[in-house]
Amino acid sequence: MSTELRCPSCEKRVDDRWRCEHCRSPLEFAYSQSPLDRGSLSFADGVWGFSELLAVDKAVSLGAGATPLVESPWNCEFKLEYVAPTGSFKDRGATTVIARAVDVGADALIEDSSGNAGGAVATYAGRAGLDCTIYVPESAPESKIRPIERSGATVKRVVGSRQDVVDACVGAVEDGAGWYASHAWNPAFFEGTATMAYEIAIQRDWSLPDALVIPVGHGTLFLGVHRGFERLQAAGLIESVPRLLGVQAAGYAPIADALHDPVSGHNDVADGIHITEPVRNNQLFDAIESTAGDCIAIEREPVERALKGLHANGFYVEPTSAVAVAGLERYRELGTLESDDDVVVPLTGSGLKK
Repeated sequence: MSTELRCPSCEKRVDDRWRCEHCRSPLEFAYSQSPLDRGSLSFADGVWGFSELLAVDKAVSLGAGATPLVESPWNCEFKLEYVAPTGSFKDRGATTVIARAVDVGADALIEDSSGNAGGAVATYAGRAGLDCTIYVPESAPESKIRPIERSGATVKRVVGSRQDVVDACVGAVEDGAGWYASHAWNPAFFEGTATMAYEIAIQRDWSLPDALVIPVGHGTLFLGVHRGFERLQAAGLIESVPRLLGVQAAGYAPIADALHDPVSGHNDVADGIHITEPVRNNQLFDAIESTAGDCIAIEREPVERALKGLHANGFYVEPTSAVAVAGLERYRELGTLESDDDVVVPLTGSGLKK
């Protein structure tokens, strides 16, 4: 596969940048998928068992991927992403974005994060011997800051909104302080999150679910899974892509609010998806439309109920994970999903970080 970058908005081919210098849009890898045999893919090596589908080569690994897919009391399957080495699905993207950083010769990385992405990028950067600085909200919980610091990375706390954190980080990148290892902007991150789709296909013996219900902030997992299934389809390994159903936190739900009447109130418990300006906004709408999907906003109370139920059943996850379960219940109430529809829900982050 070619590792050249292109801008999907203006079709310019560019060098190693984090956004298009012409129209300032996020970039993608420029390649086309060749047909594959299912036997060329391996679940055993996690993310790196899918090298035939990746635009990056292995640099460092801590065992990201290969997470369990289990039955649940919610009449769906849970993909247990919270058992990843740093406790969230962000490990998938971190291992591939660090692979890209090594490939282009970056020696100092910068990322902005409310917690999980920062911890993952810092950990894999440390493993690769790269300097790393993570910009975080001043309000970020200490349980999410400690893993960043213990990896050897520098933490920069920023007063203000999540967007203020992004602005401070981007300012440092534009001043030449380091290579932007962004989970929202860098296309290499999505190479990793796409592998969840490959694993689901293999774990289910290539019988795909009717739908997936996924929390959405910047949409790094939602878009990664969409690309993953599309890539499997382009490789001739599956016939169609499952419906993708997003869930956002009320008050921080730009995608859901554009599709439906806004939900009142602010869901302040699901801080991991408090994103009001998703970088790949248009791509999220395209993924929803192309899969006959949807995106809804969920208030605080249903999330707290779902979180309590998850903990009582042995799934010790953070509140953002419970957003997806609350969303599953709401989609069934709305009739978007029938009770017997075959659904997979990723549990995205560990409760040990809260």
